[in-house]
Amino acid sequence: MSTWLLTHDACLTHDTGPGHPERIERLKTVLDSLDDPTFADLQRHEAALAQPEALARVHEIDYIQTILDCVPLEGRAQLNADTVVSPGSAEAALRAAGAGIQAVDAIQTGEARRVFCAVRPPGHHAEPGESMGFCLFNNVAIAARHAQVNHGVQRVAVVDFDVHHGNGTQAMFANMPGLFYLSLHQYPLFPGTGSRQDNLPGNILNLPLAEGTDSAAYRQQFHGEAIAALIDFDPELLIISAGFDAAAEDPLAGLSLGADDFGWITDELVAVANYCCGGHICSMLEGGYDLGALSRGVSQHVAALLR
Repeated sequence: MSTWLLTHDACLTHDTGPGHPERIERLKTVLDSLDDPTFADLQRHEAALAQPEALARVHEIDYIQTILDCVPLEGRAQLNADTVVSPGSAEAALRAAGAGIQAVDAIQTGEARRVFCAVRPPGHHAEPGESMGFCLFNNVAIAARHAQVNHGVQRVAVVDFDVHHGNGTQAMFANMPGLFYLSLHQYPLFPGTGSRQDNLPGNILNLPLAEGTDSAAYRQQFHGEAIAALIDFDPELLIISAGFDAAAEDPLAGLSLGADDFGWITDELVAVANYCCGGHICSMLEGGYDLGALSRGVSQHVAALLR
């Protein structure tokens, strides 16, 4: 089975304005890096639009409508301190969520084995009724619930290696049967959640990391507690919140990973997926705000998905 790349030009129309970290150039950089001949075997497809009923499995209906209504006809609108929308934001957000749904469909029908969704805005900070942290809709949670409801998948795991804790995903997964959220992230750091006190056996596992954590310490934690918990959960589908802001160069955090670490992390997750669920992985782009580090990290990540 093939490995897919899902993206859409609409994701390049979500304009957050000058100086904003989550900028259009992030996705341009990712797509440029995947144009390298190394990735010739990627099957490229346009992301579909998510429908409101899919969003409503994790978001409040009033919230969905509020987000869509807030999108201006021109200029930009500030939803909160760090989340901005522009005329292209509604379609971009619906394409980003739709990519995860389409990826799950392709995997479950046997068209693809693994899928990388190169989309924006990111999603893991979006809560059931609140936007935050550059995020409008929670793409990975929407995809996970779609897998359960539309394909009868009993156990879905989300592994989040973004440097920031996915507070929205945790809120949506907590005490939900058949869902497992695993996050390795710098703590304390925005959004301030993700301590071990939030952990729920077999459902939520936060592995907070101190500022300055390097490759060796990260790999030890990941290969030990994280992988053991993931195998114990035994997912039928693995979804990745793929953030590349744990890189040493990233301006918004303080971990010290290199590009090869993202390849190593992905190799570990591919091995788990091969063992538990036929290699099935849906990976969705989250953060990463140094363009060079983002390009190198994504290249390592997708190369590992192709293996």
